[in-house]
Amino acid sequence: MRLLFDQNLSPLLVHQLADLYPGSKHVYQVGLDQGNDDILWTYAQ
Repeated sequence: MRLLFDQNLSPLLVHQLADLYPGSKHVYQVGLDQGNDDILWTYAQ
């Protein structure tokens, strides 16, 4: 399972949980930190 971490969570979580959830991203890493919820949901799908 991959996770998409919300902007309210630390980007460090991606690295700290990489062994449990490889391939996870933070919205900042994919350029969606300023995106609205509809754009985030579309990306997450």
